[in-house]
Amino acid sequence: MAHVADYKKKQVEDFVKLLNEYPIIGAINMENMPTPQLQKMRTTLRQDVVLRVGKRRLIKLAIEEAKKTKPGLEKLEEHLEGMPGLLFTKENPFKLSKILRQNKSAAPAKAGQKAPKDVWVKAGPTSFAPGPILSELGQIGLKAGVEGGKVAIKQDTCVVKEGEKFKPNVAAMLTRLGIEPMEIGLDLVAIYENGTIFTKSVLNVDDVQFMKNLQQAHSWAFNLSVEAGYIMKDNIEYLLGKAHGRARSLALEANVYADGIMPDILAKATMQMQSLKSIIGGE
Repeated sequence: MAHVADYKKKQVEDFVKLLNEYPIIGAINMENMPTPQLQKMRTTLRQDVVLRVGKRRLIKLAIEEAKKTKPGLEKLEEHLEGMPGLLFTKENPFKLSKILRQNKSAAPAKAGQKAPKDVWVKAGPTSFAPGPILSELGQIGLKAGVEGGKVAIKQDTCVVKEGEKFKPNVAAMLTRLGIEPMEIGLDLVAIYENGTIFTKSVLNVDDVQFMKNLQQAHSWAFNLSVEAGYIMKDNIEYLLGKAHGRARSLALEANVYADGIMPDILAKATMQMQSLKSIIGGE
């Protein structure tokens, strides 16, 4: 820690202590995070999470020291974006990510900010009267016309790709259209756990879609096990029923006199007898 002022050394030591103490470490980006929202988030997370902010260089120094006992921790350095900070917790990473997402709020875009996702303007009517607005919409790539005396967007259009910076005219027009593509909240970039780095794209799990995928996977696995005749607790009842049905059909076709199918054989014989009687009687 050469050439580091004493107060900075203390900050690094505090970071190292927390890095060694907690099994789950998250890298966050606090850029454009208003103070009121930050205080609210601190209150929300206080019981389960320790939040620390520091200069990127000091955080990296702490990580370099702590990686001696936590292999792979250095991989977190590449995820220190914007105004970096670290979260320390013993909570499940996916639960923590969900809590942070639920506490975000929408906000208008400002020129120079990076889009957190693809930003679309949907087709439909607007509140604008015809005029220069048509040209302004066209300048940002939107096809527009006049319908019922008002300006209308003709087709869905992506005006900013994820990661691109908002141009001044695009940000201004989105605000006029009432579109708030930004999210105010702690931006969880990645989480370290037991040598593994979970990025934002992995952590942002859609609970509803996840359950649908899980149910579909179960259905596929069940069907595969049945087709393969692989016996297990979950399918044994179905396989026994299927085998019983096939055995009955075979026995009935071969006229095997078994207790379980005698009523069916007698019914089959009766139908055959009546059919033969009808033929003989008809002649």
